Amino acid sequence: MATMLERNKKVKAPQKTYAEHAEDALYREVWEEVNNEKTLQFVKKYSKHIMTAAILVLIVATGIQIGVRTHHANKMATAVAYETAVNAADAGALSSLAQNTSGATGDLALFQSYLLDKDIKKLEELAKNADSRDYRDLAKLHIVGVRGDEMSAVEVEKYLSDLNTKKSPFYYTAALTVAQKYLAEGNVDVANKWLDKIINDADAPSVISGTAQSLR
Repeated sequence: MATMLERNKKVKAPQKTYAEHAEDALYREVWEEVNNEKTLQFVKKYSKHIMTAAILVLIVATGIQIGVRTHHANKMATAVAYETAVNAADAGALSSLAQNTSGATGDLALFQSYLLDKDIKKLEELAKNADSRDYRDLAKLHIVGVRGDEMSAVEVEKYLSDLNTKKSPFYYTAALTVAQKYLAEGNVDVANKWLDKIINDADAPSVISGTAQSLR
């Protein structure tokens, strides 16, 4: 590319002499040696800090790898233990798995354990402490199914109040359960309010809506 001197004056840029090239080479060599010396001094001065940082990075990276592998291994072990317990219909093994496993897997294991041995204490544990709302609400519905005869309609309504929101997957089932309990007590007016709540809801499942209409 032409220099400004060449473009404007049509004159070639002056060429460097041999001595000038030699001077440039010497300057670069000295500059590199100075930089190398400074780098060496820096490394010597902070060598302990550099080594410590490198070791820390290595430890963290190794820890992450071990953590990932351990997590994966635990997941696999839990899946195998769950499958074994289900296939063997072992309520005790499922209960033990639930105690040592968090999340939906633990909730499911405890619920299936209840289905096998009908120990209502397991439902009560789920209703209070399940990690998943689905299983907390499901446990409450089953508890009402077991103990509903001992409860008044008002008590059932209060006990299932947490399910009286569409955030609950059992919203419509709970509403129908409350309505049926009021009907069983002969309180038709209150029962109809709950039934109308279902019937007038376009999102209500057809089976539940049909049952509500047949009870209205």
